[in-house]
Amino acid sequence: MKSEIKALILILATSFGISAAALYALGMAHFIPQFFSLAMSDSINPCTFVIYTMLLIALSVKEVSRRRLYIIGFSFVLAIYISYYLLGLGLVYLTGRLPTWLAGVAAVVFGAYTIITGIMEKSRIADKRGVRKKIFSSDATAVGAFTLGVIVSTTLLPCSAASYLVYTMLISKAGTALAIILLALYNLIFILPLVVILLAMGSVSDSKKFSQAMVRHSRELSIVAGLLLIAIGVWVFATGGNI
Repeated sequence: MKSEIKALILILATSFGISAAALYALGMAHFIPQFFSLAMSDSINPCTFVIYTMLLIALSVKEVSRRRLYIIGFSFVLAIYISYYLLGLGLVYLTGRLPTWLAGVAAVVFGAYTIITGIMEKSRIADKRGVRKKIFSSDATAVGAFTLGVIVSTTLLPCSAASYLVYTMLISKAGTALAIILLALYNLIFILPLVVILLAMGSVSDSKKFSQAMVRHSRELSIVAGLLLIAIGVWVFATGGNI
C-alpha cells in the first residue's frame, strides 16, 4: 500500500510541476489552482486505469518484451493524446459562444454525478465488453496499439467529458492561440499518469499491478475527482470564471 501511495504522489507532483511551470511561463500563474483541479480530476480518473489495465493484461498474455511494451504503450498513449486533442479543438469552437456560467453548472452537475457513480461503483465506460474484445483481439504492434487507442478513446468520453467540457468552455474565452496551447498542456497532463506508469514500472507485470491497484481505489479517486469539479463550479460562480 505504501508503494502505491508513493507512486500516486509522484504522479500528482510531476503533473503539478509541469502545469505550474508552463502556466507561469505564459503569465497565467493565477490560473494554476483551477488548471490543476480540472486536469487532475481527469488524469486520475479510474476509467483511464481500467482501460490501461485491460491493455496491460492483454500484453502480459501475449508475453511481449520490455522494448515492445514501451513501443506499444507509447503508441497507445499517443493515440489517446491526439484523439483527445482533436476533440478538444472541436469543443473549444463549439463552446466559444456559450456563457461562462454554464461551465459552473456543468462542473457542479458532473461533479455530483462522478461522486455518486463512484460511491455506487458504477462503471462509466461505454461498451466495456466491446472494448475488452477489441483490446484482446488487436495485434501487439505499434500500429495496432495506435489504432486501438483511437478506437477506445471514445469509450472514455462518459468519464472524461465533464472536466474536459468545463475546461474548454473556460479557455475558449482566452483567444484561439492561447486556447490551443492550454489544450495541448491539459492533454499532456491527462496522459501523464499512463506514461509515468509505463516508465516507472518497466515491465508488463509491475505496470499491470499498479494500474490494477488504482482500479481498486476507484471509489476514492472518483470522489476526489468529483469534489475537484464541484470546487471549480463554485469558483466560476464566485468569480465569473475569467482566466
